[in-house]
This record gives sequence, C-alpha cells and structure tokens, in this order.
Amino acid sequence: MRIALTLAAALALTTLAAHAQEGFGPIDPTAPSGIMVPDLIKRMGERESAFEKARQDYEFRQTVKMNTIADDTNRPDGEYMQVTDITFDPKDGHRVEKVVFAPQNTIERVILTENDMKDVAERLPFILTTEQLPDYNLTYVGRQKVDDLDTYVFDSAPKQIVKGHRYFQGRIWVDQQDFEIVLVNGLNVPQETRAGKEDLSPPFTTYYQQIDGKYWFPTYTKAEGVLHFAAANGSLSQAVHLRNTVKYTDYKKSNFRTKVRVFYGNEEIQQAPPKKDEPKK
Repeated sequence: MRIALTLAAALALTTLAAHAQEGFGPIDPTAPSGIMVPDLIKRMGERESAFEKARQDYEFRQTVKMNTIADDTNRPDGEYMQVTDITFDPKDGHRVEKVVFAPQNTIERVILTENDMKDVAERLPFILTTEQLPDYNLTYVGRQKVDDLDTYVFDSAPKQIVKGHRYFQGRIWVDQQDFEIVLVNGLNVPQETRAGKEDLSPPFTTYYQQIDGKYWFPTYTKAEGVLHFAAANGSLSQAVHLRNTVKYTDYKKSNFRTKVRVFYGNEEIQQAPPKKDEPKK
C-alpha cells in the first residue's frame, strides 16, 4: 500500500501481536530432543517443499477484505473486498483464478499496489522450502505449546536484501511431529519508506490447519497496523489504521493435474525431459 511506516514500529507491533494471543504457553529455550537444529531446519524445508508441490493440486476459495479504520469509532470507513475461486482448467490442467464477488472499492485514504496483491497470493500464505532456506537466517528460539500443538519456534530474517525481491521477517512456529509451519507472525520486507514512493504493508499473522490429514495449509491471515502518509508540504504525517484479513477456504484436491512451474527466486527452473527409456510422468 502506498503508505509510510517506521519499520521499527511495525516490528514492535508484530512482536506484540505474537505474544498477546491466547493459547500460547511459555517458551522452553532448551534444544530439541533427539534432533540437532540444522537437521530440524533441513527436515522442515523438505516437508515445506513437498507441501508446496502438493498445494498445486488443490482448488480453494480466497476471500480478501481490506479496511481503513476510523480513529473516532474504530470501525471501517473504507473497504476493498474480493472473493476468488482458484480452480483448474479441465482441458489443460492449468490453474485458473475466477473472481466471483467484487463489490465497489470504497477505500480512499490509501492506494492498493501490485505488491499488495502479490502479498495475498504469494507471501501471506508463507512457505519456506528447501530452495528458499539459503536466503534466510533462522535462529532457534525454543519449544512452545500453541493451543494443542507442540511446536518449535524460530526467528526468521533474510540474509541479504536483493533488489526486486521481498522476504519474510518475523517468527515462525513449526509442528514438532510433522515438521511443517503452522503459524507465522511478521512483516514483508523491504518496506519502501521514501517520501512520495512509499509502498508498505502492515505486520501480519497467518494460521494453518491440517487438510486431508497430511499437510498444513494456510487458512486465515490477519494484518493490522497504524501507518503514516509522508506529508508533502512538511506538515505532520497522517496516520491511517489498516485492518486486513484473508481467508483460504474450501480446499479440495482437483481431479485435473496442473502443470507445475518451479521457480528459484524470479527464475523458472526448466525441468529436464525424461530419458528415452523412462516413461513420461
């Protein structure tokens, strides 16, 4: 969103959100039992890679709601909403996005950007695969009970910021049994803060649920923060309270296979064709 936010303030909101939720037990800082931290990270990456591939075969509904919140009433004074069904074309198996509900956008105090839409599709449902692990520093924090789940907790930050790339910075919770991410809380970085070129987003929390008894799918994201327009005339900036939610529902494995495209960063990896003595998959 075309807004300006002090990064330190945003991260403070992120940390507060992570610890203010009910259902969080105390963090036990002792090392994992029966597995070294590097091996734990490796297994998590492998499971996340398997999940990313499996998710390509699922249809689902994505409901996005973005609100600006009035300071005096703490109620929405502007709204953007879009409901999209993500399905597959039965002819060629390619993924299809069909907007099924999109009322008029009434948000006036911020401008939605391409990054906002990419965040919804690619970064709010955060997945950390083997291929992505080299881009991040993961710091083991400890073990924590979250509702009925026993989790490992990590702090995550990009090793470096590459121009044109966006990264997740914050905290992730990994299920101790399935080695998959079940909760994330953080911020997409880098955040563009230069006056007149602001493109910012509030901190967010994404929850995951187990679907079909195997993988943990993102099902709900909430993002909220108070952000500030940089004033062009030298006056005080204008604060804008944002509250956004994304729901990912109605997961169903498709009967039509999708053509999976594999990327490393922004580059598509071309898969080698099968050998002559190998059957095509």
